[in-house]
Amino acid sequence: MKALVCELCQRQQVETTVHHLTPREEGGSKLPTANLCIPCHKQIHALYTNKELAVRLNTIELLRDDEKIKKYVKWIRKQPSKTLVKVRKSNEKKQKR
Repeated sequence: MKALVCELCQRQQVETTVHHLTPREEGGSKLPTANLCIPCHKQIHALYTNKELAVRLNTIELLRDDEKIKKYVKWIRKQPSKTLVKVRKSNEKKQKR
């Protein structure tokens, strides 16, 4: 983990993790990645299945434009970089399991 800029929310001086834009489970181990802050990374995986991420949300631009994450990104941008966020799975994702 490094203190960088989150490619999704654009907050600066946050610890980032590597997010495989196409999940490894869906064949993305050698495909492009993005540096995301921990809250954004957790929120993405709470909202979307790996299949959804691989098929329709495999770029930062597509993620940013998706309605499910758009409100979250707007909110998290206003939060201090050290804010710890509790993440819950969406009801929709729970039903898919």
